Amino acid sequence: MHRISDEQRRIRLGRRHRLAPSARAATPVEASDAVVALHATDASTVYLSVCARLAEASTAAVEHALYEDVSLVRLLCLRNTLFAMSRDVAPCVDASTARAIAAKERRTFLKHLDEDGGGLDERWLAEAESATLAALADRGAATGSELSAAVPALRTKITVFPGKKWEAVQGVATRVIRLLAADGRIRRDRPRGSWTSSQFRWTAGTSWPALPVPEAKAALARRWLLSYGPATEADLKWWTGWTLTDARRALMAIGAEEVELDDGARGFVAPGDTAPEPPTEPWAALLPGLDPSAMGWADRTFHLDAGHRPALFDRAGNIGPTVWWNGRIIGGWAQRADGEVVWRLLADAGQAAADAVEAEAARLADWVGDARITPRFRTPLERELSN
Repeated sequence: MHRISDEQRRIRLGRRHRLAPSARAATPVEASDAVVALHATDASTVYLSVCARLAEASTAAVEHALYEDVSLVRLLCLRNTLFAMSRDVAPCVDASTARAIAAKERRTFLKHLDEDGGGLDERWLAEAESATLAALADRGAATGSELSAAVPALRTKITVFPGKKWEAVQGVATRVIRLLAADGRIRRDRPRGSWTSSQFRWTAGTSWPALPVPEAKAALARRWLLSYGPATEADLKWWTGWTLTDARRALMAIGAEEVELDDGARGFVAPGDTAPEPPTEPWAALLPGLDPSAMGWADRTFHLDAGHRPALFDRAGNIGPTVWWNGRIIGGWAQRADGEVVWRLLADAGQAAADAVEAEAARLADWVGDARITPRFRTPLERELSN
């Protein structure tokens, strides 16, 4: 059995995730494909993740990819989370994860309508969705508030979890719009405000080929292994949100090769991907909260010291902005109200590392410009540095 060391895993990460300067991408699509998909729950994360991987960082290029040629698309998919990915990746993600999530979202909402007892049912939902799509077609693009003003059904309120201590009255607009987006009938268009804003407009969506689910899962597993391998069954299960059985079947379907990791665990790589890679040049990176390179594995011990977790993660397990040196997370960063990018190392990596991090912080501050970034999921170190 081939053995792949932690050092080799870090070399692969630097090259394959386009973080080493010599490996940086030319386009946002190349940057996204390098990590399969980009966390998009926080609007700024997509820009920060892509620009960290571009040879020439450009928010305009990311905007063009998201809203002009739509070469990057957002899907509610992996782990019931919003991700952005290229149009080449989207069909296998849609079939392998997003369809099942959309169906579950619809079942849950219909259950809430039934429990409300107000006579709202599947027929009412279909009519509300049709009215919303018609209003959007009239406008071309609209915010949720604008759609609610145009469609009376979206102003309906229901009681969720009636009779329980967490009973609450909620409007349905957000849920109906979420269902339409999950089904691909609408998509997020340009936000109101800058690229850091999450107040999106909505426009007509995109439908994807109806790929067989097993084939889609196998295709996604292969892409993931080429970016994140070697990795374990548990890593793939966690990243996708599949069952362990699904992960094992997908790995078997592509003929994933078994390898041994430094800790003695059994990992997998894509077929034929066992050869050692030469080291990259030394590299530093400042990555945003929830960046794929930090969130790509369930077990991150090969690049993250367990002692750093309390400073870098929130209580829900979301990682904040991180500082990297040669494939290891060695600190965190934040932006202050005046725009200054500040950072702190949690481990002494030497003067060369400190100099490289300083240069990367200057590069980040330069392209961010006047924008101000506050992560949606704030972590202890980010809060401390930003003050």
